[in-house]
Amino acid sequence: MEGGRALGPGAGPGSRDARYPRLQRRGRGPAARRMAGKGGVASVVVVGRGGDGGRGPPPGCSGGQLQCKNLHEFLRRGLSPPVLDRLYGHPATCLAVFRELPPLAQRIMRMLFLEQPLPQAAVGLWVKKEWSTEQAQSREVLLGLRLWHPHTLPGGLRGVVLHPSFRDNLRLACWGVSYGGGQAWSDDASQLGPDRHARDVPALDRYAEERVILHFMVGSPSAAVSQDLAQLLVQAGLMKSEGGEAPCITSAGFQFLLLDTAQLWYFILQYLRGRGAGHDLVEILSFLFQLSFSTLGKDYSVEGMSESLLSFLQLREFGLVFQRKRKSRRFYPTRLAIALASGPSGTPPEPGARGFILVETNYRIYAYTDSELQIALIALFSELLYRFPNLVVAQVTRDSVQAAIANGITLTRIIHFLRTRAHPVMAKQTPVLPPTITDQIRLWELERDRLRFSEGVLYNQFLSQVDFEVLRDHARALGVLVFEHPARRLMVVTPGGHPDVKRFWKRQKHSS
Repeated sequence: MEGGRALGPGAGPGSRDARYPRLQRRGRGPAARRMAGKGGVASVVVVGRGGDGGRGPPPGCSGGQLQCKNLHEFLRRGLSPPVLDRLYGHPATCLAVFRELPPLAQRIMRMLFLEQPLPQAAVGLWVKKEWSTEQAQSREVLLGLRLWHPHTLPGGLRGVVLHPSFRDNLRLACWGVSYGGGQAWSDDASQLGPDRHARDVPALDRYAEERVILHFMVGSPSAAVSQDLAQLLVQAGLMKSEGGEAPCITSAGFQFLLLDTAQLWYFILQYLRGRGAGHDLVEILSFLFQLSFSTLGKDYSVEGMSESLLSFLQLREFGLVFQRKRKSRRFYPTRLAIALASGPSGTPPEPGARGFILVETNYRIYAYTDSELQIALIALFSELLYRFPNLVVAQVTRDSVQAAIANGITLTRIIHFLRTRAHPVMAKQTPVLPPTITDQIRLWELERDRLRFSEGVLYNQFLSQVDFEVLRDHARALGVLVFEHPARRLMVVTPGGHPDVKRFWKRQKHSS
């Protein structure tokens, strides 16, 4: 093709082997040897469906998936009650937490100007009976965040009262008082004068989209991050470094690259967990919430910031803020920082959220983009064929999909990535992605997960069918029977249930 560069062979999955994929052998388990004697036992590997083949979850994952908590999950389970109480001493924090509450939980605004406890019976009248389940869930959220406390009223009635600091500072936030709990850091920007290197909103959006840290993770030669940030990526399990070599991406890192807004909170929470031990956690979280109330396109001064905040400000490499140099006296919050705690319905769209991907039934992907990051993401699960100034052509193949799955990228992640970045023309279709593509990718994934390996103990060579049925029924009653083959008189039990089954069989032999 004229004007383009061929990046790889054009052989696509239209061949017979791709349409009808052969099942791969993933290795053989230890063979079960027949043992002489009545009721002999042997260790075996049981073959079934739908497992991970003995592969453990990648670093930073649980069950093979990244644990990406939201703001409330982190506040409820990651912070102690004293830290939460201190955190509610800042109006910006209180308003941000309130905006993230479920709709029913936000009705605590009715108690904002109540100094005395409110009976729980009165709270129950706020919603209809059919919404009692949702109200109970909202009550658990409020209790977990310590936003209200149980209180006993005169006469033994049960009531609730708002957290005093949260109530007072939420009032201040609603009245428009300075969000700093004192002198606001944004007031000092005027002392610096006009910025000769000012950035407008489009420039900040481009900077937030082309996050340096993501380029570093995909191995872009032009991307460089600080040593502290590289160590943080290793500690979070997103990258690994062996033998003093440069860090390389892990399976958890591949999943991380395909996340959307959860990517922000996952990285920040990893920073707070790994690097926040030596800093004031309340100060850092309060600064984050202050950023969410900043003005896009306006510069802010670093004067008066503590050392922990200046260190935290180096998250500029992730695109939260723009700072021309590390020692620059001003910075610009980006749209990502403002969207960090904007509430579930008020989150601004991510930069570059307009769709640009077309997927055809011949397994080809046409991506109308010149973003190196987006191209690198597409290359995670496809083979790049051609590249033009504003167009990339890629091919989804069996090998590329299975290589992505081996690196921890699931079918759901791949389909979600293609669907959320679909071109407006393709987005009008129903379904958005061709079923041929989604079904074939699912089949390629099932090729790797068709077997499940587990340990067990084999009983075979029974002298009679009656002996086999007696022992099988006993194992089934204990709930330890894994597999049975009556015609061949063999059965498999769990290793934990083997001692009980063995004792029963010895008693059975002596009695007979």
